[in-house]
Amino acid sequence: MGTPCDLQLFARNSSAAQKVADIAIQDIQRLEMKYSRYRDDSLLSEINRVADLGGSIIVDDETAGLLNYADACYQQSGDLFDISSGLLRKAWRFDKGELPAQSLISSLLERVGWEKVKWSPPELTFLVPNMELDFGGIVKEYAADRVVTLCQQAGCRQGLINLGGDVKIVGPRMDGQPWRIGIAHPRDKHALLASLALHQGAVASSGDYERCIIMDGKRYSHVLNPKTGWPVGYLTSVTVVSDHCVIAGSASTIAMLKAEQGPAWLKDLGLPHIWTDIKGRQGGSLT
Repeated sequence: MGTPCDLQLFARNSSAAQKVADIAIQDIQRLEMKYSRYRDDSLLSEINRVADLGGSIIVDDETAGLLNYADACYQQSGDLFDISSGLLRKAWRFDKGELPAQSLISSLLERVGWEKVKWSPPELTFLVPNMELDFGGIVKEYAADRVVTLCQQAGCRQGLINLGGDVKIVGPRMDGQPWRIGIAHPRDKHALLASLALHQGAVASSGDYERCIIMDGKRYSHVLNPKTGWPVGYLTSVTVVSDHCVIAGSASTIAMLKAEQGPAWLKDLGLPHIWTDIKGRQGGSLT
C-alpha cells in the first residue's frame, strides 16, 4: 500500500502466529491488487477507464460498501471529503518542490466533484468525462478493520495491526496490558504529541507533516481542499480514536479539511481526539 505495514501477533507458538499473519497479509495484498491506482489490472483502474469516458459500471458488493461510505463522508463533511479529488495530485507534485499554476488547478477542478457522479447502487455513472476516483483515504483503514476481524476469526485474540500509521488493535497484550501508541508531533520528528494506552479500538491521524512543500516559510500539505484545489492550512495534525479504523481515518481527514471549524466539528462528533494548529495550540478530549 505504498507504506510500511506492521503486524504484531501473540499466539501459542510461532507457526500459529505465522498462519494468522499469512491470512492477514493475503487479504491486504488482495485489496492492494483490487484498489491500487498504480495497477492497470486493478478494479479501480477499470472504474477510472470508465470515468475517463464518462460512462457507467456495475460494481461488486465490497466496492459498493466503500462507495456508500465515501458518499456518507461527502455528505457529512459538507462536500469536503471527496474521492474524486485525487485528480488534483496531477497539479501537486510534492517531489518537485514548486507550486502549481492556478490555471492547472482550475482546469482540474472542472473534473472534480462527487456531485458529478451518479451513485445508484450497484451502478456508478460519471456524468462528465475525464474524471477519476481514488480510494486512498478509505481502503487502508478498511483493510486494517478487515484484518483484525480475520485474525480474530482465525483464533488470534492479542495483537496490533499498523498499516502506515493507521492502527487497529486485535486485543490487549498477552499479559493483559494495553498497547502504548505514540502520536507523532507535527513539527518535531523526535518528539511525541501524546502517548495513548489502549486495550481495543483504532487510532488514525492526518496531518501536514508527511508530504508537503515549504515555500517562503509557508507549508503546503498533501491534504487538499476539493473546492479550491489548494492545501488546507489551519490544523497541522488531527488524531482520532474509534472502534473502527475507517471511521477514525475519515474523521481525522474531515477535521483537517474543515480547517477553523475542525475542532468544533470533532467536539460534536464525540470521539476521543487531539488536534494541533498552525499557532502551536492543541486541544481535544485526549489533551
